[in-house]
Amino acid sequence: MPVFTIDSEKCVNCGTCVKICPLDVFRAGETVPEICYREDCQSCFLCQIYCPKDAIKVDTIRNRPTPLPY
Repeated sequence: MPVFTIDSEKCVNCGTCVKICPLDVFRAGETVPEICYREDCQSCFLCQIYCPKDAIKVDTIRNRPTPLPY
């Protein structure tokens, strides 16, 4: 799955990933954001790029193939 993990040791629960994700993969949680719709992640890396504490890791291996233009 694309969004791999949120490191609870580094995360300060700022909500940046919840706000920045174009596909609403994350939901606000008590201590750290929850990855609720992992299958919708398109690996755009915005959550990883904008995370101020580098707490999110995105996996580059996709379970479903990327459609190719014909």
